[in-house]
Amino acid sequence: MKAVATSFYSANLRDKDRVDLAAPCYPWPMTATDAQVRARLTALAQALRHFHSALLDFAKGEYEFLHGPVKGPFALYSLVMNDSSFQWLRPLSGLMATLDEVLDTKDTVLTERNVQDVRQALGLLFAETDTRFADFRAGYARARGEARVRETEARWRETLNSLEA
Repeated sequence: MKAVATSFYSANLRDKDRVDLAAPCYPWPMTATDAQVRARLTALAQALRHFHSALLDFAKGEYEFLHGPVKGPFALYSLVMNDSSFQWLRPLSGLMATLDEVLDTKDTVLTERNVQDVRQALGLLFAETDTRFADFRAGYARARGEARVRETEARWRETLNSLEA
């Protein structure tokens, strides 16, 4: 088995947006086994999917307010992939896709470094000082008024905070 050498999020950023994730930012003992890390990151991935779903429902509601009803799941998929109204969700979608790819790689040993990478990637996504993700944060700010968005956000943040335990 090989260790993961690339970070979760830098793989989804354009070259000009790449960040150096080589320096650890959360120095705790690296003693968790692959199975433990995999289980913890799987729980986070599931919580992020619920959060993403809540944000997607919000974005769909905004779109339908302006353009009328979306005519089914295939039309929604096409809009999510191609319409600028949904573009703000793409950084989170990319992070989640990369996390899922890493979790699906069975011949890779996951370590605390992978947890650090995810934590740092999420930190960058929500950091007010990082202008690369300003569109995401603007859409997220609009969506925060929705109860489901707040609930699912609290769930993934709680899961993320528990990764240190």
